[in-house]
Amino acid sequence: MIERDDDPDRTWCMSEVDIFRDLSEPEMDAIAAAAPMKTYAAGEILHSPQQPSEVLFILKRGRVRIFRVSADGRALTCAIISPGTIFGEMALLGQRMYDNFAEALDDVTVCVMSRAGVHRFLLSDARIAARITEILGRRLADLEQRLSDSVFKSVPQRIATTLTTLAARADTPAGKLRPGARHPQITLTHEQLAALAGTSRETCTKVLHDLADRGLLRLARGRITVLDPARLLDEAG
Repeated sequence: MIERDDDPDRTWCMSEVDIFRDLSEPEMDAIAAAAPMKTYAAGEILHSPQQPSEVLFILKRGRVRIFRVSADGRALTCAIISPGTIFGEMALLGQRMYDNFAEALDDVTVCVMSRAGVHRFLLSDARIAARITEILGRRLADLEQRLSDSVFKSVPQRIATTLTTLAARADTPAGKLRPGARHPQITLTHEQLAALAGTSRETCTKVLHDLADRGLLRLARGRITVLDPARLLDEAG
């Protein structure tokens, strides 16, 4: 992990984060000064139950996996956080990590804000506070849906549902088509997708190859291209 407190252009960390979208430059400067940038390499842990700290992470670049470890040692993915949003342990916001870990899936850049900074700069601004409430509410709804799917849907349906959700959401890398691309691309390994769908990597790979053989997907190393979103939605049940 590398701290970048002395970066002269700290406001770049805030400039594309949705909750700060209509702030003035002086407002952005003040928030940036209160939230130093840090970078983490892929695979590094940003937060763990063994080393708890009350900070709010504002994700600028890369993706972060939120997961917990079951009693039998399996890592269960709860969410994958995309750039432009927030996560962390912050009682003021009702945001808790509980026994979850946060791991960098890619090389990531975050801005880190303390409890005092959150109170002074985020909760005091009605615009930002409302957007934070919306983000946290949506994340809770996503988790509840995933729990419901794990009970009532088959494994192939869960995998199709996860792919459909990732491909459709505008706040994920998969939801934004690359220049010249005709189809949504999901940048996850089979193991990462399996963790999201609550199954094994071997089962996930088998289901993905079946969907690819039927023309719904195209598979490449670390990338899944959705060729037929309508049929994939049907598979999701």
